[in-house]
Amino acid sequence: MGLLSQGSPLSWEETKRHADHVRRHGILQFLHIYHAVKDRHKDVLKWGDEVEYMLVSFDHEKKRVQLVLSGEEVLETLQEKGERTNPNHPTLWRPEYGSYMIEGTPGQPYGGTMSEFNTVEDNMRQRRKEATSLLKENQALCTITSFPRLGCPGFTLPEVKPNPVEGGASRSLFFPDEAINKHPRFSTLTRNIRHRRGEKVVINAPIFKDKNTPSPFIETFPEDDEAAKASKPDHIYMDAMGFGMGNCCLQVTFQACSISEARYLYDQLATICPIVMALSAASPFYRGYVSDVDCRWGVISASVDDRTREERGLEPLKNSNYRISKSRYDSIDSYLSECGEKYNDIDLTIDKEIYEQLMQEGIDHLLAQHVAHLFIRDPLTLFEEKIHLDDANESDHFEVQLTDFENSAYVVFVVLLTRVILSYKLDFLIPLSKVDENMKVAQKRDAVLQGMFYFRKDICKAGGNAVVDGCGKAQQGAELAAEEHEEYALMSIDTIINGKVGSCAPTACRPADTHRQGAHGISCFVQEGVFPGLIPILNSYLENMEVDVDTRCSILNYLKLIKKRASGELMTVAKWMREFIANHPDYKQDSVITDQINYSLILKCNQIANELCECPELLGPAFRRGRYSGSKMDSSN
Repeated sequence: MGLLSQGSPLSWEETKRHADHVRRHGILQFLHIYHAVKDRHKDVLKWGDEVEYMLVSFDHEKKRVQLVLSGEEVLETLQEKGERTNPNHPTLWRPEYGSYMIEGTPGQPYGGTMSEFNTVEDNMRQRRKEATSLLKENQALCTITSFPRLGCPGFTLPEVKPNPVEGGASRSLFFPDEAINKHPRFSTLTRNIRHRRGEKVVINAPIFKDKNTPSPFIETFPEDDEAAKASKPDHIYMDAMGFGMGNCCLQVTFQACSISEARYLYDQLATICPIVMALSAASPFYRGYVSDVDCRWGVISASVDDRTREERGLEPLKNSNYRISKSRYDSIDSYLSECGEKYNDIDLTIDKEIYEQLMQEGIDHLLAQHVAHLFIRDPLTLFEEKIHLDDANESDHFEVQLTDFENSAYVVFVVLLTRVILSYKLDFLIPLSKVDENMKVAQKRDAVLQGMFYFRKDICKAGGNAVVDGCGKAQQGAELAAEEHEEYALMSIDTIINGKVGSCAPTACRPADTHRQGAHGISCFVQEGVFPGLIPILNSYLENMEVDVDTRCSILNYLKLIKKRASGELMTVAKWMREFIANHPDYKQDSVITDQINYSLILKCNQIANELCECPELLGPAFRRGRYSGSKMDSSN
């Protein structure tokens, strides 16, 4: 959730007065950082994961589960027993937006050896065990993306009511300020987004129309004119940052070997984001209702949308400088590598003065326009003590980042994919507007099976015996595609992940990237109507790497999960949750998730997470059980 500074947070009006100062000095800080690292080319490819957790409490008599507002206390104890006592402790713990949330990461980043893939799941289990050991009876640590009854009356423990009147941070009808982490950054950010926007954030998630769901589905808010105007028929209305940032996610962060490699990976992985989003779909419920989306992307994007009405194009520009097409938390607007430049087909709003300043300082066009685009936005949180800084040694105005079985599977899949991208010089680039379309499709219900996604047809053309440059473009031995429409096509996720029936398996040949130990090129026999698939390519890579038996077996098990999720043989978490609700004896086919239904669902989720029961439709029949039981609750209930 960003860098947490200590200090006296400023109001939006105070922050606004310093916005230009922050921009000017933020650019100077960026330049100092860039020039200090631009010539580094042999950094180790390091990576790590971040898992966010919710603390829940079960009332087995009343059949109710609530979010426990004790995240700060649990975090303090975890840090005291962990990193403060032993700097080499295997886990690290950090705060998150919700006061019912914590975030866990490995104590040290993972490095470049394949054997480290075999430690990810054990580290995640260690995190779960550490945090669970601090919980009270009938409490549990849950890895669920969205709490189904977040924002419903009494969803927290202790129970607190929201404060929709002036003075509250969010003024939400549903989400109390007490559910926000007590660090001043979080409440200040919440309040300043609302003040800058000029109104509360607006989130409308489409309702799932079941047999007995009212049609049209309309909620009324007579006590709040703003909500009455903002809510939409057939949608679930939410009005606070907590509905987005109060959800949980899994993240993977990389340190590349150089800036150019980081930019190349940034572009290539951008095209993979919608595919992994649909594959990992796990958030179909909001504010006690069943929605018609499976992912939280649109919800979290809207939850932090601080754009004014002018910036959103609802009023003529008068007090704002730009029309801004997206929330500040959304899909990317430009590729950063040279090979991505021709696919930058989205209009990019930039601060021209900043762009010119960066160009004069030797920043290339693509990176300059990217940074100038970021800086069209105002800073939202500012600490009084952090306004005047030494630009050569401080960077608080510019947070620099060019970036247990299931969670491990997705982590290993993505990290292994980056290795293959770099070794085989794979090329996934398509017009960025098509990536945006893919992001919209990926959020839809059952998109993993029903959605069609634009994807590049020939992803291997830079492999084989060609001499390859840093953008994956062959300098000899391969031809560039003629027209954009010939470069990509609509494909199912099954095709993208597993390959199209009849396609050839990629075969290993001479190394495409000789500066990487064990790297091999691939020769993909590409013909109309066939596609090799990412899993077969990953398997080919593994066959040519020296990997110990245990690590290889672990990786193959993880890839098997991804493969079966893509084919539909195994359900996504979202689909499994939908079927659990649909088959619950208390469900009235009205899209409503009651306290009792929610209790049953979260209890089952916790039992699965702690390997207290099997769930073959979600994990497959061979999923291992009994290695760790991490619940403080009585499983006989």
